[in-house]
This record gives sequence, structure tokens and C-alpha cells, in this order.
Amino acid sequence: MFMDSLAYIGSRAPVYLEVLLQGAGVTVMITAGSFLMAVFIGLTLAILKTYRLSIVNALINVYVELFRGIPALTLLFICYFGLTYVGTRLNPLPAAIIGLGLSGGAYCTEIFRSGISALHHGQREAAAAVGMKPFMTMRYIILPQALRITLPPLGNYAVGLIKDTAVASAVAAPEILFRARNLTTETFDTAFIYLLVACLYFCMTFPIARWVDHLEKKKASQS
Repeated sequence: MFMDSLAYIGSRAPVYLEVLLQGAGVTVMITAGSFLMAVFIGLTLAILKTYRLSIVNALINVYVELFRGIPALTLLFICYFGLTYVGTRLNPLPAAIIGLGLSGGAYCTEIFRSGISALHHGQREAAAAVGMKPFMTMRYIILPQALRITLPPLGNYAVGLIKDTAVASAVAAPEILFRARNLTTETFDTAFIYLLVACLYFCMTFPIARWVDHLEKKKASQS
């Protein structure tokens, strides 16, 4: 009986893996799209906060607190179902990217703000003393250093984002979990299919996690 089960699993594994790898490709697309969107939002808002404009800072704070307090799944439902009330219907993939990107933008804003704040204010004063404009100071002095500081937390965010893409299955985005759910409905090989899903998630997140560990050890050795 045991050998028969192994033989059955061995015969079905390539079929399951092919379907799940297609879902993995969609997971990577959602991760990449929402990560780029979150980084763009976060970096832009963090830079704007450095200019200390009270109204702008208040609006940014509202965005950060609001989108950090709303579950990502709720944002996906709003993007996918809620926009139909204003005459817009998004496909599952862009809805997932926008929902996760807006959620991640709030976190990335705080990541970049912390990185910029970690730099000594004297660097700005020194740049102003040699005649550099604020934009040039930010571009050539502040940002390069801040980005190095923020790489580890951004890597951790990317690891979490890969796993968070699982919620996209709720709006029928054909990522790994959506494909796995369909396979289990058809075959009832639930345990084995979800074991493959876990292995695929691990294969995607482990290299990034190791890279983050390397950056943190390198940073600790330099401090």
C-alpha cells in the first residue's frame, strides 16, 4: 500500500508541479509589480516629508496610518469589487498589484523615512555650505546613504510580500494558492499539493532571506 502511494505521488508530482509553477510565475509578477509600486510611493512620500510642509506631512501621515491599519485583503476587495460602483472594473492581476502596492507603500514610507532620519543633519548643512541645492543634496548625498540603510528592511518586506500574495487568490488572481485550490478540488490530493506549495514559497523566499542576513551581518561588522 505504501509503495503504491509513493508510485501514485511520483506519477502525479510532475503534473501538479507544472500547474503550480505557472502560478508561481503569476506570484512573481504580482510581487514585482506591487513591490515597485510600494517602493515608488514610499520613497516619494518619505522625500516629501523631509521638506516639513505641515499640510503635506499631515496628508502623508493620514495615508500611512490608514493603509497600515487596513488589511491587504480588504484593499484587494475594494480594488476588485468596490471600483465597479464608480464605473471601473479591474482584472484580478492589476487589482492585486494595486491593492498590495498601496498597502506596502505605507510601510515603505516609514522604512525610507527611518533611513533618511538616521543620517546626521550636519551632512545637509555641509552640502548647503558648499552651495548645493536641496534637490542635489537629496539626490547625491542623502539618498545613496539612506538606500544602503534601508536595504535589509526592504528585503524583509519583499519576503513578506511574496507570502502576502496568497491573498490575491481571493480575487481569482491565478497565483500559486489559487492553482493549488483548483488542483485539490479536482484531485483531493490536498496534503501533497500544499506540501509542494510550501516548497515553492520556500524556494522563492529563502534566497532573499539569506541576502538580507548577509546585509545585516555586513552592516554589523562595519559599525
